[in-house]
Amino acid sequence: MKALYSLLVALTVISCQNQGKADIEKAKQASIDSMKVEINKQRIIDSMKTEMANLQEEKEKAEEARKAEAQKVVVVRQDATTTTTAAPAKKKGWSSTAKGAVIGAGVGAITGAAVSKKKGEGAIIGGLAGAGVGAGTGAIIDGSKKKKE
Repeated sequence: MKALYSLLVALTVISCQNQGKADIEKAKQASIDSMKVEINKQRIIDSMKTEMANLQEEKEKAEEARKAEAQKVVVVRQDATTTTTAAPAKKKGWSSTAKGAVIGAGVGAITGAAVSKKKGEGAIIGGLAGAGVGAGTGAIIDGSKKKKE
């Protein structure tokens, strides 16, 4: 009988040790999963920052080209002398297409992350879809503004 009790106590101790190891492994895995989610979020943020920087560079290049073209105004007088004067530069902000793409990407990423079980994938897919819809809407607005002018 003592042997049976001793065996029962030994099995209980071993079982508790194994359960503790399983809990530690679960905690480690949860920590790793949490880190993966944060890494995916950071990747999305980094890609958005890269896209914003690319859009800003394109905007600046277009603005410089427009300024260079706008500054060349040739005036010809009747006495056959030619002078070049600088025209006042008109500041222009972002196009509606660019604004729509950025806003749509942000809203889509937030919505995709909120709705999806896999937050990183949902944010990426939502951001891409939102950027496409936003850019399309902005392009329509740009087209209607050009028609009015």
